[in-house]
Amino acid sequence: MSKVKENDVVKVHYTGKLSDGQIFDSSLEREPLKVELGQGQLIPGFEKALIDMAVNDKKTVTIAKAEAYGDVNKELFQAVPKGELPQDIKPEVGMGLVASRPDGSQQQLRVAEVNDDHVVIDANHPLAGQDLEFELELVEIV
Repeated sequence: MSKVKENDVVKVHYTGKLSDGQIFDSSLEREPLKVELGQGQLIPGFEKALIDMAVNDKKTVTIAKAEAYGDVNKELFQAVPKGELPQDIKPEVGMGLVASRPDGSQQQLRVAEVNDDHVVIDANHPLAGQDLEFELELVEIV
């Protein structure tokens, strides 16, 4: 039986959970994730977990934050004067924002703190600093 190796294209169903068991993402209600390994499309621990799986294999893996989204980087927090935010936005802690970069791409941000005259914006990935658990099922090696 064929097993997943580096640079394969695979289809996989997954359910991602935080350390407290809360599900943060799952493909079970949609098409399986199709991805080419070795292209930097997945967090390193997820990709490593797929290596050597065979079609229909299932497993649960815990991925340490270093192999997921890394530690929270304090340098990715920035104070922004409230006057620089769109007027129709009432910032609240946890609110998601999108910023446009000079190259036209977009960056997801999160409001970390709201003060009288400014907000603190967090540009870290929302799952940074957390160990993650994934339930994986290999559907196909394309």
